[in-house]
Amino acid sequence: MLTLYTARNSICTQKVLIALAEKKLDYAVKVIDLFANEQYDPAYLKLNPKGVVPTLIHDGKPVIESTLICEFLEETFPRPHLLGSGAHGRAEARLWSKAVDEGIFEATREISFSAMFRERMRAMTPEERAIRFKNVGDPERSARFLSTYEHGVDSPYVFYGIAAFEKLFKAMDDALADGRPWLGGERFTLGDVNLIPFVARLAYLDLLDIWIDERPRVQHWWARAMARPSFMSAIAERLTPEDEQSMQAHGGKLRDAIAKKRAEYVAGQGAGKVLAAE
Repeated sequence: MLTLYTARNSICTQKVLIALAEKKLDYAVKVIDLFANEQYDPAYLKLNPKGVVPTLIHDGKPVIESTLICEFLEETFPRPHLLGSGAHGRAEARLWSKAVDEGIFEATREISFSAMFRERMRAMTPEERAIRFKNVGDPERSARFLSTYEHGVDSPYVFYGIAAFEKLFKAMDDALADGRPWLGGERFTLGDVNLIPFVARLAYLDLLDIWIDERPRVQHWWARAMARPSFMSAIAERLTPEDEQSMQAHGGKLRDAIAKKRAEYVAGQGAGKVLAAE
């Protein structure tokens, strides 16, 4: 029996939910209320010392870290395959997962936080906020958290996130240039699984077109992703109308500022290329 600890509208959990849906696996769900600080309950910390979601329980043993959970599911329940054919195909799929873990996760967290969760934090009592900041743990993550809380979209970490997405979508556009339907080729893989929730968050925040409006290949990939039943069951059907309206409204408040910062980054990259060529 599988048990999945999740939280409402958790992007990292959505990766696991897509993998579970693709493999048609049954599982129980236990919801952790992050804004009630339930992730710091000692009983939960025994399962996941980082105090984050998701956590998967299999045969009584916890598996943590969403990318590793997806790999665990692939190894434990190998049909249908969610990795590419052969060693090269598997490595290519893992590269996209690596991109999430090395920048896109933080980028989405900072953009989402500045758009939505910053206001929720402001509504907390000072004592509740202090618990959240105290339990962040990692100094680098704490710096990001505090900067985004204090400065919102003007935090340098939000700018880094905007740049990370620009580099990601360019890489996706390049990979899809040979006509392949998915990032790893003909087969839908964990590379697609691990990216879809992060692209979805930008879409629900009404920000996605800022990056992909002039990238039709990425648009077609996104349309195919949204059409998969696993996307519907893992993401779309789990959101309430209020969830969608809230994300769209909060993202809309930042839309102009994010578009401007993305344009500044792109212009800076172009200037760098000119200087390098001189």
